[in-house]
Amino acid sequence: MQEPGVAEAEFALYDNSHKFKTVFGMRKPAPPILPKDKTFFDSLDSDGTCPPWLSEEDISYYADKFEKTGFTGGLNYYRCMDLNWELSAPWTGAPIKIATKFIVGDLDVTYSVPGVKDYIHKGGLKASVPNLEDVVVMEGVSHFCNQEKPNEVSDYICEFFSKF
Repeated sequence: MQEPGVAEAEFALYDNSHKFKTVFGMRKPAPPILPKDKTFFDSLDSDGTCPPWLSEEDISYYADKFEKTGFTGGLNYYRCMDLNWELSAPWTGAPIKIATKFIVGDLDVTYSVPGVKDYIHKGGLKASVPNLEDVVVMEGVSHFCNQEKPNEVSDYICEFFSKF
C-alpha cells in the first residue's frame, strides 16, 4: 500500500486544469508506461490541451471542485484495493446475473491492458456476466465515452432499456 502523501506531493506539482486536460486528453490505446524518472502526468500520452468534447469551462469546473477537496479521497480508492479484495472475497467468482450491455471505447487504456480484449470478446466476460446481451466497442473514443459521444451512448442505453 502506498503511504498517503506520496501521490499528493506529485499531484501538487501541477495545477488542476493541467491534470484534467492531461487525463481527459489521453488518446493512446495502451496502458501508460511510467518511468521512474518521470512523474505520472509527464508519463501520459497527452498534449495537455483541452479535448474537443470538453470546454475550458468544464475543465475549470472540475479543477475548482478538486481545489476545494483535493485528490486524497480518490487516491484512497487505489490505496485500498487490497482491502477491497478482502472485503469482496465472499463474492469472488459469483456471476453478475442482471441483463447487461457493455460499452467501451477502442482508445480506452483499460480496454488495451493485455488480456482484456480476449476476456471481453472470447467468452470470459460472458462467463462472468451470463446475461450479457451485447458488447459495443466505440471507435475513436477513449475512457470517457459517455462524455465524448453522449448521443451515441444514450442511444445504446435507450435501445437496451426499450427491451424491458
